[in-house]
Amino acid sequence: MTTGDIIITIGRELGLARGQVASAVSLFDDGNTIPFVARYRKEATGGLDEEQLRQIESRLGYLRRLAERKEAVLKSVEEQGKLTPELAAAIAAAETLQAVEDLYLPYKPKRRTRATIARERGLEPLADLLFDQKDARPLDELAVAYLCDEVPDTDSALAGARDIIAERVAEDPIVRGEARRQALERAAVACQIAGEAGEVDPGGKYRLYYDATLSLQELQPHQWLAIQRGEAEGAIRVHIDLPGVDIVDIMEISFLRGPRRPIRDQVEEAIADGYKRLLAPSLERDLRAASSEAADEHAIEVFSANLRKLLLQPPLRGRVVMGIDPGYRTGCKVVVVEPTGRVLGTETIYPHAPQKRWDEAKKLLSAAIGTQGVDVIAIGNGTASRETEQLVAELISERKDMQYAIVSEAGASVYSASELARQELPGMDVSMRGAVSIARRLQDPLAELVKIDPRSIGIGLYQHDVDQKALSQALDAVVESVVNHVGVDANTASPALLRYVSGLGRAVAANVVVHRNEHGPFARRSDLKNVKGLGPKAYQQAAGFLRVPESANPLDNTPIHPEAYPMVRRLMELADTRLKARDMVGRVRALRDELGLSGLAELLEVGEPTLADILDGLARPGLDPRDGLPAPILRQDVLKMEDLTVGMKMRGTVRNVVDFGAFVDIGVKQDGLVHVSKMADRYVRNPFDVVSVGDVVDVTVISLDLERGRIGLSMRD
Repeated sequence: MTTGDIIITIGRELGLARGQVASAVSLFDDGNTIPFVARYRKEATGGLDEEQLRQIESRLGYLRRLAERKEAVLKSVEEQGKLTPELAAAIAAAETLQAVEDLYLPYKPKRRTRATIARERGLEPLADLLFDQKDARPLDELAVAYLCDEVPDTDSALAGARDIIAERVAEDPIVRGEARRQALERAAVACQIAGEAGEVDPGGKYRLYYDATLSLQELQPHQWLAIQRGEAEGAIRVHIDLPGVDIVDIMEISFLRGPRRPIRDQVEEAIADGYKRLLAPSLERDLRAASSEAADEHAIEVFSANLRKLLLQPPLRGRVVMGIDPGYRTGCKVVVVEPTGRVLGTETIYPHAPQKRWDEAKKLLSAAIGTQGVDVIAIGNGTASRETEQLVAELISERKDMQYAIVSEAGASVYSASELARQELPGMDVSMRGAVSIARRLQDPLAELVKIDPRSIGIGLYQHDVDQKALSQALDAVVESVVNHVGVDANTASPALLRYVSGLGRAVAANVVVHRNEHGPFARRSDLKNVKGLGPKAYQQAAGFLRVPESANPLDNTPIHPEAYPMVRRLMELADTRLKARDMVGRVRALRDELGLSGLAELLEVGEPTLADILDGLARPGLDPRDGLPAPILRQDVLKMEDLTVGMKMRGTVRNVVDFGAFVDIGVKQDGLVHVSKMADRYVRNPFDVVSVGDVVDVTVISLDLERGRIGLSMRD
């Protein structure tokens, strides 16, 4: 399969023009990143967005792997002297890796099997005679010619021949394909409890699957992930049943050539053995693998969607934040962080058992608030968070000038012990670093959360059960997309944030910080060219996403790429010549109104999409796309689950979205669940069609289970 064939295939699959795909492939092969191509090469790709470009990149990788595998298989079979024109054509026409492997299976080097041993004993000609089903002689007469020391009687000879037939049929690509298709349609997942419920599943997490048989085709991804986890934990036993897979019908089409007995009986017996011993276990493995792959892909999509929305939560700008990492015995770690993220002070308080120094803790917090000008308090949601919330609420009720927010501390301990945390906060206690992370998460979620492995942020669906490599790649792509969408201040960003900028990577990101520390802040974008390892290609990919707000050139604080600066100067000169009565932005806008986008683009000899982006950048320099999104809910009063009543109307923040609904923080210890059936006054198939992480929603309490700590919510009128 040539690159041209691959381009045609991708275009057909994705419904894109061949030229669009060809341009994208060429740009990828030249080392361009997806964010750069999506933003700055719109004319070349016909305006393909990031999602379309990632689909192209994914299919390009798969089809190239497919082409490489075909070459390897053809070479292997040819070296064995078994390559026929028909087989070569079938391999060339295969559209999936699975199809190629099915074709290769009979020729693939394998360990010694019963069929291998039978062949070594010279029984393949006998298997051919039986398989052909044309010889009318009695079975004993057919088999006697193959007796030897290792094959002492005709029964042994016939058994060996059947082993060869069984393997041959089980490895036939047509048979495997049809059997796999039938199995996928009819297979069921049978689950049983693996012992006494109290012993193997003390919490009853898997009670739904203690004695359940579910259609594999109708099984939801989250159900399969739950079943896999229950099996891995030893709570349930799982088996794939293959009812209704009529192997004899499949074989009869291909191999049973007439009513001749008893030779046909031998072939049927071999077929039944081959199905039970070889093909059925292989089908179960294939179905398990396919189900896991589909469930993983879905779970990763859910995690990615949630992560994107979480990272795009608006920052709390210009606020001095007190971060509290709650604890009992070791106390609550308290830090005060200024708007730039610099730590102003630290303290440890002991309001809870066993010390119970409540009043002292309030005095220390009040003093820090007064002397350091704290605007808002961020409380981690871990151990002792609600007791600490009570302390803060009591303090606020006395001061009346403060608000607080409960902040997820998922992954804070991972950051606290990291090398990056040691570099950013040298000499600080590990647990105190966690409080810093909690405060900074409220100030700028994106800048802080990029320091943590996305898998540790806690917004996924069985994220520790899915393919970790695929998950990591997908989540890295999300972070990369968000970081480049928002843009990065080259003079304040951490190495963790900079490494996601298009074209940089870990090493160059670290070099940016080293250069900044040694030579001072960057005065202009072009100064980035002096960073070690940041060559012309890397600068081209990164420059448009890096901002230098302090630069004398206002374009350096926009998403306008430096390669477009000459065109911007021509635009300014044109606007200045034709329209002198307004400010420059007003003149540019008036010029666009006068000539139209296409006329102005033609005059400047630039593509319309690029010009539209440039005009947008000129109109809103320094704009953060997160501005204008719902701000985090800040509170003053504590609400306990016991305070809730059915019918109570509340406002909350969506914390996680999963297949069956959304979890909403309404200010009590336990998030409430809005089931997908309660999300709207219409049928909702996909929760993501209605809500996203970070959305502020109005809900009604519809059920309470105090014993299990469960809250049912509704978004319906």
